[in-house]
Amino acid sequence: MLKKYGKICLMALVLVVIAELIGERKIKVGPGYLVFLPMLFALIIGGTLSLPKLKLISDKEMKLSNTIMSTAVIIFVAKIGATMGPSIVMLAKSGWALCFQELGHFLGTVILGLPIALLLGLKREAVGATFSIDREPNIAIISERYGMDSPEGRGVMGIYICGTLFGAIYIGLLAGYLGSLKIFNPLALAMGSGVGSGSMMAAASGAIAAVFPEKAKEIASFAAASNLITTIIGIYFTLFVSLPVANKLYAWLEPKIGGKKEEKSI
Repeated sequence: MLKKYGKICLMALVLVVIAELIGERKIKVGPGYLVFLPMLFALIIGGTLSLPKLKLISDKEMKLSNTIMSTAVIIFVAKIGATMGPSIVMLAKSGWALCFQELGHFLGTVILGLPIALLLGLKREAVGATFSIDREPNIAIISERYGMDSPEGRGVMGIYICGTLFGAIYIGLLAGYLGSLKIFNPLALAMGSGVGSGSMMAAASGAIAAVFPEKAKEIASFAAASNLITTIIGIYFTLFVSLPVANKLYAWLEPKIGGKKEEKSI
C-alpha cells in the first residue's frame, strides 16, 4: 500500500507545505483586491508537475490519484456536514434565498452561455456544455440521455475538464475581488460560492472569509449549505428544466446565429 500510494501522497504533502509557506497574497486592482489563497498555488504547481513532458507522474499514478481523491472527497463532505450542523437555525432563517440561487446558475449557463457557444461555432456540443456548470452529476445526466460519444457528451466533458483545471482559480479570484469591493453582503457572496463543486466552493468561500475574517464561520456555513442544495436540487433542476430549455433554445437560436451545417443529436 505504501509503495503504491507513497509517491503520490508525498508529492501532495510537499505541495501543501510549499503552498502554505507561500501563504495568502493580495494584489490591489482598482478599488478591490485579488486574493490568492494557498489552494490556488497548490493547483498551479500540481498542474505544472503533471505535464506529460516532465514525466514526473505517470498515467498509472494519475489514475491512482483518482482513488485517493474519492476518499478525500468523503472526508471533505463530512467536514461540510459538521460545519452546517451548528448553524442549522441560521440557515433555516435564510428561507428561499438559498433555493433561488439555482435560478442564477440557470440564467448564467443556459441563457447567457448557450448563445455565446453557438457564436463560437459549437453545435450540439453547446447543449452539453451550457445546460449546467457540468460537474459529476451533470455528466451522469448527459451520459444517460445521449451517451458520452455524442456531441453533447463532448461538450459536457470539455467544460468539466476546464472547470477542474481553472474553475477554482477563477471563482476564487472573482469571489475575493467582489468581497473586497464591500458592496455585497458577505453571506450573499457565500451563497453564490456554492456552485455544486467542492473545490470551487472552498476556493470562493476561503477568499471571502479572508476579506471578512470576523464572519468566517457564517461564510463557511452558508457556502456549504448552498453547495449542498445546489448538488441536490440542481440534479432535478438541470434534468427537468435546464436541459429541456437548452434544447429548445438551441433549436431556436442555431438557425439564426449558428453555422450552416448542423450535427444531428443522438
